[in-house]
Amino acid sequence: MPFIFYIKFINMNTAAIIESFLEFKDDKNIDRITLMGLLEQSFRSLLIKQYGSDENFDIVVNANKGDIQIFHNLLIVEDAKLEDKHTEIALSDALKVESDFEVGEICAIEKRIEDFGRRAIQTLKQNLISKVLEHDHEIIHKSYKDRVNEIISGDVHHIRHREIILMDENDNELILPRDEQVPSDFFRKGDTVRAVIKEVLFNKGKPRIVISRTAPAFLERLFELEIPEISDGLIVIKNVKRIPGEKAKVAVESYDERIDPVGACVGMKGSRIHSIVRELGNENIDVINYTDNLKLFISRSLSPAKITSIQIDDENKKADVYLKLDQVSLAIGKGGYNIRLAGQLTGYEIDVYRDIDEDEDVALTEFSDEIDEWIIDVFKSIGCDTAKSVLELGVEELSRRTDLEEETIAEVQNILRLEFEE
Repeated sequence: MPFIFYIKFINMNTAAIIESFLEFKDDKNIDRITLMGLLEQSFRSLLIKQYGSDENFDIVVNANKGDIQIFHNLLIVEDAKLEDKHTEIALSDALKVESDFEVGEICAIEKRIEDFGRRAIQTLKQNLISKVLEHDHEIIHKSYKDRVNEIISGDVHHIRHREIILMDENDNELILPRDEQVPSDFFRKGDTVRAVIKEVLFNKGKPRIVISRTAPAFLERLFELEIPEISDGLIVIKNVKRIPGEKAKVAVESYDERIDPVGACVGMKGSRIHSIVRELGNENIDVINYTDNLKLFISRSLSPAKITSIQIDDENKKADVYLKLDQVSLAIGKGGYNIRLAGQLTGYEIDVYRDIDEDEDVALTEFSDEIDEWIIDVFKSIGCDTAKSVLELGVEELSRRTDLEEETIAEVQNILRLEFEE
């Protein structure tokens, strides 16, 4: 049965107000009790504006019937003592309402809508619309705030320089800022885009729903969608770290000894993870088997490099990792992404060193009186911490890895060669 709203002594202006209000109600799907509450608030605002206070007024709301009545409670005084018409009524006027009224009693006069005047009615209508929109915005804010880190889909509605505006299935705006997009993302109007809800803010009284495709949570949700064992709780994601569009590392653990968590996530020939990689613009994803054994976990996190040994400094959260020369570049990775993500995943600052026979080589720090310390630090940052590790790489290769001038590298190598010639 449709909700019919009426007010006694209704006139054309009031009808227009109610009609407009009901249109908003139906559009925003506001329940009957909430509607009546908003209407009462609006009338009280009107009373305060006209009378300075709503204390002398009773507003009777019948949510079931959909009606509302306003009563002005006035103190009955002798006609000669009437001072404030907003709070008092002369006895002679009160007797016209009820013949047995006496001085000192309260006379309740029902107020008609038309008594407020045309301008006040227009203000009331605007106030009603404002409160409906405000209520709607609060509902949107709460519902989406409860969904932070959940995946949501939307169609591209408008493309701006710094952000993309999408509309979800409920026709609510989603904001995808440029820095929350994967670098390779390219969207056209009408495209359907998936992302996670990052945060829900209020901007000029309206909810601003910010979504992200670069957040680690987006990759985590994609794994939950694509890997049944994760959605079923047989495999749990322990940690996710990303350099959006470039590389990501995901640590997983199985609660069932019969299930290989890495194999289950990757699938036969990468079949399961392929759709995730494609969604993220061919982002390279390493899936790692989590373990409480810290040395083993750090070793796995530096995959595909093979580690010779690890020294842990728990107090300073640091790990010195030793590798064969041909494994150093693998551990560091293109642009240093591999070692950076490994450090973020494990929570330890990782330094890599070439595993050498000390009798056959000399540490670079031994040449600090001939080579500037900052240059030595640059070589160490790429895993070249000994003389032979620097000499074994060509000038061009070292220049590419360190951005040092070739002339500088050549001078360093000449100093190192003299050590072995002697």
